[in-house]
Amino acid sequence: MENGKAATIFSAQISQKRVKKLAQDIDDFEKLGVFYLGKPFDLEGGNEEPGYVLYESRHLTTHAVVVGMTGSGKTGLCIDLIEEAAIDGIPVLAIDPKGDISNILLAFQNLSAQEFQPWVSVEEAGLKGLSVEQFAQEQANVWRDGLASYGQDAARVKRLKDSADFSIYTPFSTAGIQLSVLKSFACPPQEILDDGETLRERVNVSTQSLLNLAGITSDPLRGRESIFLGTIIQNAWQNGQDLSLIDLVRLIQTPPFSQVGALDLESFYPKKERFELAMAINNLIAAPGFETWMQGESLDIGKLLYTDAGKPRVSIMSIAHLEDNERMFFVALFLNQLISWMRSQAGTSSLRAIMYMDEIFGYFPPVANPPSKQPLLTLLKQARAYGLGIVLATQNPVDLDYKGLANAGTWFVGRLQTERDKMRLLDGLEGVAGEKGTNFERQTLDKMLSSLKKRTFLLHNTQGDGLKSFKTRFSLSYLRGPLSRNQIKTLMDAKKKAIVSETKTELAKTPAASTAESSASAAPIIPSDISQYVLPIKSPFGTGNKLVYAPCILAVSQVRFTDTKTKLDHSVSHAWLLPVREDPVFIMMDEGTQEKLKVSELETKPAAQADFIRPPEWTFQAKQYKIWTKKFQEWLVLKEKYFILSCPALKLTSLKDESERDFRIRVKEKAKEQRDAEVAKLRAKYQEKLDALENKIRLAEQAVEREHEQMKAQDMQTAISVGATVLGAFLGRRRIGTGTIGRATSAARAANRSASSRADVERASDNLEALNEKMGALEQQFQTDIASIQSEVEKAAESVEVVNISPKKTNVAVDVFAFAWAPYQLTDGKYVPLWRQ
Repeated sequence: MENGKAATIFSAQISQKRVKKLAQDIDDFEKLGVFYLGKPFDLEGGNEEPGYVLYESRHLTTHAVVVGMTGSGKTGLCIDLIEEAAIDGIPVLAIDPKGDISNILLAFQNLSAQEFQPWVSVEEAGLKGLSVEQFAQEQANVWRDGLASYGQDAARVKRLKDSADFSIYTPFSTAGIQLSVLKSFACPPQEILDDGETLRERVNVSTQSLLNLAGITSDPLRGRESIFLGTIIQNAWQNGQDLSLIDLVRLIQTPPFSQVGALDLESFYPKKERFELAMAINNLIAAPGFETWMQGESLDIGKLLYTDAGKPRVSIMSIAHLEDNERMFFVALFLNQLISWMRSQAGTSSLRAIMYMDEIFGYFPPVANPPSKQPLLTLLKQARAYGLGIVLATQNPVDLDYKGLANAGTWFVGRLQTERDKMRLLDGLEGVAGEKGTNFERQTLDKMLSSLKKRTFLLHNTQGDGLKSFKTRFSLSYLRGPLSRNQIKTLMDAKKKAIVSETKTELAKTPAASTAESSASAAPIIPSDISQYVLPIKSPFGTGNKLVYAPCILAVSQVRFTDTKTKLDHSVSHAWLLPVREDPVFIMMDEGTQEKLKVSELETKPAAQADFIRPPEWTFQAKQYKIWTKKFQEWLVLKEKYFILSCPALKLTSLKDESERDFRIRVKEKAKEQRDAEVAKLRAKYQEKLDALENKIRLAEQAVEREHEQMKAQDMQTAISVGATVLGAFLGRRRIGTGTIGRATSAARAANRSASSRADVERASDNLEALNEKMGALEQQFQTDIASIQSEVEKAAESVEVVNISPKKTNVAVDVFAFAWAPYQLTDGKYVPLWRQ
């Protein structure tokens, strides 16, 4: 009994050591830019094998496809990928048609029952005959034990939560953070405008998405509606104009051209029929609740990838609540914006960001051509050069364009639903292999697919070491299934309140906030010797709300910054809106705001049927404008600064108009590139040494008879082989680190007690001891090199210096300083600016 108890205690101690060592190994992996996905799995034996399955993050730039039926563990694997990316500081954009990926926000850093309780299923608890509290405790225990079995703990959960900002966006819904996708069809960047083929693709996708949303079917090449609407959009973009839906309704009725192709406009598309098209789109705007499409944060990819402070984000686009045509419209528009952002970036060989889509069924079919297909093809072909990894998942392998997916370098394949699914996948993969000219062992793959169990996957990486099977690690996040709108609302309420607070702060700086106490009335007459401008109405105006114009000063400045030391010569032009007041201080310049306004888009007359806030009396005196123009110029000399940011360690300086946030993001990306390059050198450095050492161990094994009690052999194996774990896994070697040294050494110790061939066995034992010491030294040096790489990366990323350059007074000019009317929508006592999209 005592011996059994002692053995149990010793076994528990060994188990704790293993878990602790595994956790340390994972911490080391995170310094190497690799994703920890799980453990090797023997499909024939049906069991996990010692070791790790690691995936180099840079390989994801060649994109990945994840296939698996419901219940295969596909969602868990994909969430694992996103978690690993977040921990490595890589931002993720996730399109979530089903609501599963939002589970990544259910990462509980204390792993306590209290954290799990609000999110466990009441129905599932009832089926098990447990109270909600008991079921929450059970789930907490399952997760804690599950994480520990893969060397993870609460500290790694905390690391995940601290590494990134997590948000759920719900277009056309107030459940999560609202995302405005219909404020405008924004003019794409110059790179796209200069590329005729890309511009046509962009126009076509925008046109088809809008027509699809309006319920209009029109062939992209021959359909009259498609051609006409596409011509309007392309004409506006080529003239540098953003378009709103309101603009489109107006332009459909009175287009800025009189001929389409060889036909005059009336012959091609009569006015009466154009009015029907205008009404179809206008009905979208007028539909109850449709204003939510135009509310919320703008669809800005850069802001979805990083916070204002430069922290990586995991931004989830939850679209489960949308109708099919609405989902298609959003996905196509989102992908278009992603392509525009992508083409504005510099090239990189490292993984800069990930775009993940949880279910591509219907969005990437083999024959049909929905609006989402072309931008997905573009991303699969071109995103690699920009460091953008595309990860596409599906549970339906039948309706996929495998030819388009031939650009994917990594495939994760899990358990499939039917034999038909398996045959279609095999056919598709065989076609991909044929296109790439690679071998395809159909019979072998067929057998492996039939052996897959839950959470087991086949991994094929064209940049890795062939086909391997593995079992996914336990997700750090609680996988409770799709989240409801109310659950999303609960998760996002605090963040939404913070956004509202920021918005109120911004509104407090607008002209209406400074003059709202003045009574609204009819438009006052401004003297003819005072220049007067009217800001355009760019945002939709809700029915039943009041249109109010507030007085302000519009100023346009030109400032030139020069510096001989940094060879800087840069000019900037800004449009300012300055609030106006009565005495003693007429203009509060420090409360002014910079606006994205062009003088060419300003109007001369306010809209009819509007109220006006009475301007201060001094605004009617022309001489005051001359006085304040000079004061404004002096204020600009003190206010305007040009900051040059520098990172000497990486030899980087900020670019023209690059913000501190964007520069720091670029520094982090460059540091990752440097890390990946150093890791490649590290691999080459240790590969040769490990090969030589492994050969010597193999020869030593042949000199030792293998016999020992299984428990003692296992204990000895744990004690000795632990040193080679990180190095062996990093180099993809499964012999070293899975017991080779331990088996040989423990056998040597057993054989050492044998009377026969004692001298030979002792020499073999000594030889193995020496080899083990060399392996330990090699591992120690490897750990030192890892720490050095990480230290250099962190040091480089933080070594940002700021050079502050002020303008000379002679280089500051005020081109416009005039009276202006700013339009607002008065809703529930709040003034909402209408000149901002």
